[in-house]
Amino acid sequence: MDRIYSFPASAKHFHLYRHDSELKKHPAYRAAKQGDNESAFELVWDLASHFLINLKGEFNEDTVYVSPFAKEASGDNAIPPLLASACASFMGGQAENDIVQLERVFHTGADPMERMSLRPSFEGEVVSGQTYVLVDDVTNLGGTLAELANYILINGGRVEGTIVLCNAGRSHDFVPSKKTSRLLKERFGNEIKEIFGIRTEALTTNEANYLIGFRTTDEIRNRLFKAKKETTKRLRSKGIQ
Repeated sequence: MDRIYSFPASAKHFHLYRHDSELKKHPAYRAAKQGDNESAFELVWDLASHFLINLKGEFNEDTVYVSPFAKEASGDNAIPPLLASACASFMGGQAENDIVQLERVFHTGADPMERMSLRPSFEGEVVSGQTYVLVDDVTNLGGTLAELANYILINGGRVEGTIVLCNAGRSHDFVPSKKTSRLLKERFGNEIKEIFGIRTEALTTNEANYLIGFRTTDEIRNRLFKAKKETTKRLRSKGIQ
């Protein structure tokens, strides 16, 4: 599925930390990232409870909180769904478990071009007109949350914002400036959509700022070719085929 929608300009975005080192310091972090629910609960409670309490009232109490949680999630990161449940508990609303990510994309350790080439897809029922807030533990380029937002918007839902423990991107905004979007369109035309399956207008701020550093489409394609080889090498080193 192409990414055709950006986050609405009215969406509100909240994060607790700017660097994931604060998460990694927590003694339950490693086990939580490896899928242990009790460790994820401990981490979210210790680090995020006051943060979430202070966000009460930012979203309506009928809001649905949804995280990019992989369908085949055994041994996968347990923090995002626990954080979604905590959002519902502290702020009112409910956590969504039916919308799931179809595949693991292994973004940990990936560079920006690898991340842009490893796009997740989603399935599950979206209630038309329902308000959704997207939840994750860490975002870098913002691509995974943008893909989830696109899925919800295409299927008739409303995306009101994001809540993440750590926004590690250079920019904490999700919608690029009109100037940056215009420059990308002038320089590359529709090639970004042809290469990545993402409309220029649907790029996140950090994705757009990364791509603006390339002068030609050939430079992007050459870097993408190298990135795919790097991804293969990186995953094989972890025993993943």
